[in-house]
Amino acid sequence: MDAVRVLTVNAGSSSLKLRVIGLDDAVVATADLPHEARGSVDGEISQFLTKVSPFDAIGHRVVHGGPDFQAPLVLDGHVEDALGALADLAPLHNPPAIEAVKVLHRLRPELPQVACFDTAFHADLPAEAATYALPHEWNARWSLRRFGFHGLSHAYASGRAAVLMGRPSSELRLVTAHLGSGASLAAVAGGRSVDTTMGFTPLEGLVMATRAGDLDPGLLLWLMRRGGLSAGEIEEALESGSGLLGLSGVSADLRLVIGAADAGDAQAGLAYAVYLH
Repeated sequence: MDAVRVLTVNAGSSSLKLRVIGLDDAVVATADLPHEARGSVDGEISQFLTKVSPFDAIGHRVVHGGPDFQAPLVLDGHVEDALGALADLAPLHNPPAIEAVKVLHRLRPELPQVACFDTAFHADLPAEAATYALPHEWNARWSLRRFGFHGLSHAYASGRAAVLMGRPSSELRLVTAHLGSGASLAAVAGGRSVDTTMGFTPLEGLVMATRAGDLDPGLLLWLMRRGGLSAGEIEEALESGSGLLGLSGVSADLRLVIGAADAGDAQAGLAYAVYLH
């Protein structure tokens, strides 16, 4: 069979990453577009396509697959509508991914597009790790559970670690780390995810570039009741104004935060210390 060339699309919270992958997973074309410089997804993808040779299929990283999408699948109108309904669970990720899907349907309608879900690697978490101690009726009615994210990254990292150690994945117990604008850890035993720091949405877990990570939910209730903040104001702050950026007052970029801390900025120093803790 002839080698298949695949355009991979990663519409993340801070960037749009495009790659064309050829024989033996070789990267034959690439573009990284920072979030603040992305402009129109349509325009950026169109420009990229004018510079690359033909490819055979398109693969998308989709962050939140919800309770129903637990394996890669070919995208169609029904699937896209279902993913759109999950947008409020990953507002920084799913909407730009869906936008990229629609753009490529228009620009390359003859090519199959496949969604690969960040939640899929964690779909079989043990019940005790996936279940929140909420009323059973709530969990059942709204499919509340720990979904976990960055699964594509954790799956790769655990598999690659096994190769580099020269041991089968089935023998290993690992902690894998995905450290970027979004960040999470996972416990991987025998090649399967058994726990992870992110939960129902990508807000839970570690301190991130602009996301707060773990918080006492009572603090949020207090801010709503006593601080008069709306759900929308809290969501905006937790998604885009917290983490390294919110705490340091300097930047969401860890390099700049460390630089400011080294220069004597106490607030940046505290932000770095909290991030490490």
